[in-house]
Amino acid sequence: MKNNKSKNGLIFIALLLVLGYFFVYRPIVNIKAKANIVMASAKEMKSIFAKNDIELLKTKLGDFSNKYQNLEKAAKSIYWASFIPYVADLKNGLTGGHYLLEAGKEAITTIEPYADLIGFKKGEKSFNEKSSEDRLQTAVMTLDKVVSKVDPIAANIDLAGQSIAKINPNRYPEKIGKTVVKGTIISLKDQFSGMTDLFVNAKPLIKKLPAILGSKEEKTYLILYQNDKELRATGGFLTFYAIFKIKNGKISIYRSDDIYSLDTSIGDHPKAPPEILTYHKGVSQFYIRDSNLSPDFVQSVKLFESLYQKSGQKIVYDGIIALDSKIFVDMLTIFGDTQVGGINFSAKMDKRCNCPEAIYTLFDIVDRPVGYVKENRKGIMGELMYQLFYKAIGFSPSKYWGKLMQTMFTNLYQKDILVYFVDPEIQKSLEQLNFAGRIRDTKGDFLHINNVNFAGAKSNMFVSENVTSVTNGANREVTINFKNPFPASDCNLERGGLCLNATLRDWIRFYVPQGSKLVNFQGSTKQVQTYNSLGKTVFEGFLEVPTQGQATVIVKYTLPSSVDLNNYSLLVQKQPGVDDQKLKVKINNRTLFDDVLLMDKVINK
Repeated sequence: MKNNKSKNGLIFIALLLVLGYFFVYRPIVNIKAKANIVMASAKEMKSIFAKNDIELLKTKLGDFSNKYQNLEKAAKSIYWASFIPYVADLKNGLTGGHYLLEAGKEAITTIEPYADLIGFKKGEKSFNEKSSEDRLQTAVMTLDKVVSKVDPIAANIDLAGQSIAKINPNRYPEKIGKTVVKGTIISLKDQFSGMTDLFVNAKPLIKKLPAILGSKEEKTYLILYQNDKELRATGGFLTFYAIFKIKNGKISIYRSDDIYSLDTSIGDHPKAPPEILTYHKGVSQFYIRDSNLSPDFVQSVKLFESLYQKSGQKIVYDGIIALDSKIFVDMLTIFGDTQVGGINFSAKMDKRCNCPEAIYTLFDIVDRPVGYVKENRKGIMGELMYQLFYKAIGFSPSKYWGKLMQTMFTNLYQKDILVYFVDPEIQKSLEQLNFAGRIRDTKGDFLHINNVNFAGAKSNMFVSENVTSVTNGANREVTINFKNPFPASDCNLERGGLCLNATLRDWIRFYVPQGSKLVNFQGSTKQVQTYNSLGKTVFEGFLEVPTQGQATVIVKYTLPSSVDLNNYSLLVQKQPGVDDQKLKVKINNRTLFDDVLLMDKVINK
């Protein structure tokens, strides 16, 4: 009897081994082999993208698709075990990849007839033979055809996102040997989620692109230049403006002038608001050039508009695009030196200001006092922008357009470009993409530091900022060290000095979660104000940073109960126009971020 039981047991074990071999081991080995082939093909695809060859890309994508299908087929052999979480994750991951691949194939099929317009090689010669204006017109007309295919691409990306979202990284170990597992899955999942959200949020904007570029009717855009070297709430002092019109891709400058001329066109300026009367120097009336007082760009546009409507030069516009100096420098870096009115503009560094030569040239034209009337003093900046734009479309698309688009997207994310549209659907999409300069809502902790240079020359070009944020439970301490190691400029107007570096007169505001309680504010030379604005609590003060000197501000406060300390996260929102603010974030004695703040940053405990 015992022998029979032993024999049956051995048969059962043998059966399990056989079944395990055919239904588990062999499928897994096969899956691994197919996965290695797909990974190798994926690396090859990455190098293909750099070659800008649409036909080669289409061929290789088809080859990759076949290999991926083989992997999917191999993986289906173990889907019977999807009740096991790891198998379910494999299925969801491969399903997500399938939909993403379908989106890629749809995109290639859509753009193939117009490949030369977006920098691929096919058909490039015919496009290059066109004039600059004809190129842009062709591109605009092409966009109408391309964006009609956005919906099926978006649908596949959305389905991919739904599958990837089902994967739970918490069931995986931190490491297997030296390989980071859990962190890698979390990172990949977050990146994919971010990409999916970006495409979904951008879809309304993408579909409106032809209309934005005047494919159906002429569009009018107001361009505002914000001098970030003289920092203001939304990025910089409003220095010049230009009005651009676009119809079927044909761009023309309707007007380009000094912002002061716009202020002169207003017969009756209202009294300056309390912020200007308190912190500015010698200003008693409210001017357009000082209207960007709110750190929320839309709110500043409303202030701008309240004065602009009083101007005899006002026009009806479809949107406002605010740019700072980094845009000009980046474009000059890509396209090289550019001449306007016999003046050369270059991105090379200039020792006279430790800044790009173009910036010094602009200051020399605009701000240096002379004994004669300067023609088109700040209008030259509109001409420079116009020349750079047409220089861009004058090149072969495959040579520069990809780099230019990547740079412009970086500028949008880093808030060197802020955009406002009258069309509510476009504006909503811009706000969802965080391109509209809004102060954002968040359920967790929040910090936005806003500095305004009131009559402190161009000293933001010389002043460094180091921010340390420390959180211990509900207690917060934010310290900012300002340093200006450079000597003062000759600011004597009678001698014709170019006043760049002087004492920084800084109106500073800390935007924190509404309900936060101020404990102490050190470093302000004026009475500290506390109030609510834009859904936040604001701590406000004023300080001065002398040339070859420094100043420190320390703000201590407690967080409201609405901030979940158990699942703590901090959103640090960058001020537009600031490009070298160093930030260290410590939470419960752990340093979680220590770098330059280039864009808005969410930091989790």
